[in-house]
Amino acid sequence: MIKLVVDCFGGDRSPKANVEGAIKALNEIKDLYLILTGDENILSEELKQYEYDKERLTILHAPDVISCNDTPTEAIRQKKESSLVKGFELLRNDPEVRGLVSVGSTGAILAGCVMKVGRILGVKRPAFCPILPTMTGGIVGICDSGANVDCDPQHLQQFAIMASLYLQKAFNVQNPRVALLNIGTEEEKGDALRKETFQLLKNSTPSINFVGNMESRDLLSGSYDLVVCDGFSGNVLIKTTEGSCLEVLKLIKKAFTKNLKNKIGALLLKKSVYEIKDMMDYNNYGGAVMLGIKKTVVKGHGSSKAKAIYHCIKQAYNMENNKLCEVISEEITKLNEQKEA
Repeated sequence: MIKLVVDCFGGDRSPKANVEGAIKALNEIKDLYLILTGDENILSEELKQYEYDKERLTILHAPDVISCNDTPTEAIRQKKESSLVKGFELLRNDPEVRGLVSVGSTGAILAGCVMKVGRILGVKRPAFCPILPTMTGGIVGICDSGANVDCDPQHLQQFAIMASLYLQKAFNVQNPRVALLNIGTEEEKGDALRKETFQLLKNSTPSINFVGNMESRDLLSGSYDLVVCDGFSGNVLIKTTEGSCLEVLKLIKKAFTKNLKNKIGALLLKKSVYEIKDMMDYNNYGGAVMLGIKKTVVKGHGSSKAKAIYHCIKQAYNMENNKLCEVISEEITKLNEQKEA
């Protein structure tokens, strides 16, 4: 039985979407046990509308909430009765609890990971790794996407190792193709960080399937499974990509409603348009995993619907079912031993 905590009072749609997604996961995965954190009275009332195995779900009362307006480190220290802090305390202190899912404050989740859970031995810095869909129907991971603004080549090398293992264990992507985000595909392109990292990744085989530099325009091409970058560049990359996709969808909608002829064309293409919209919907892909800490933590989008919560829980379950943290620990230990030899 795999035990996970779900922070039910994080996000814009809490607790309804959090509870609905949790119940869907619980009913589908038979060896899953969920602990919901939040106001017990509200959660108990919300749960009345669902059929589920009551032997595999409990509520941990946490009446307080950490908002996105709270200072992350202060909130983790001071709001001890919040749903997120209570979840982190349980994750740290109970060896049977294997992971946590939250769509709450990114800063507070990052602070909680470092302050309450801690890094895997040998990991220099933990990193976020969100997933986006590609034009070929696959997925691409971006690591790091905001946890570390300043990085050195060794950090990026570890990101590549940890995220490659994550794609294998959570999404069954075998031998992920790893690219380094850069301003050109040529080996000599980029600043000192990118040039040194290129050589490090190039010589990291077979632990990393490095395929070279990638320009940001090729992120969704399907030619890569993982893009490695510092957190500043990664955050800009993912938000620019998401924003551009949303604006393109708006343009398509505007064009289809411009006149009667276009409306008829839109009607004929309705199925295809909805397929594109569905492919680009983040609710179908779960959340960003915090790699490099001792236990599994998945951070979903703040406006996640129940479907996204379900996928976040499924991500966390797959990671724990395939012992990702243990595998990362083994690979990082090997890497550090090779450097010391």
